[in-house]
Amino acid sequence: MLGMLLDQQIPLEKAFVGPYRLAERMGVQRLDAAQIADYDPAAFAELYATPLAIHRFPGSMAERTQKLARAIVDEYDGDAATIWTGAKDGKDLFKRLSALPGFGKMKAQIFIALLGKQFDVRPEGWREAAGAYGEEGSLRSVADIRDAASLAKVREFKKQMKADAKAAKP
Repeated sequence: MLGMLLDQQIPLEKAFVGPYRLAERMGVQRLDAAQIADYDPAAFAELYATPLAIHRFPGSMAERTQKLARAIVDEYDGDAATIWTGAKDGKDLFKRLSALPGFGKMKAQIFIALLGKQFDVRPEGWREAAGAYGEEGSLRSVADIRDAASLAKVREFKKQMKADAKAAKP
């Protein structure tokens, strides 16, 4: 979840190694939502900012990480997996994810696709809830990356999406 949260305005490899780097800096083997949520905010921001910074925007992403951790503690007893294991169906999973700090519609859909395609977490209606990211054989997001070739295709898709968005601006 934290990798998904960090996956914005930085290369996805850096985003998804971020949780590992954070655990190293915290001196733990496994990240714990309560420990993150309760960490002194200034000291936590320093963990993010220490070179090489975990994110391009270390202060704001450290704050978002703590907000996400607090939501997981308060709403899901500190167990992020409860978000998907407790979901009634794909719509409910989308609702749960999109209510989390830092998770808008697109991140929620991509995360649902990631859960379904890479981790076999497939509540009824998961593909529909994931939107285009849930399509079989798509190469749109981290959910579709399995090797260097699929990574290159996802990068090309993202590059084309940015070009299309830029061209659409008046």
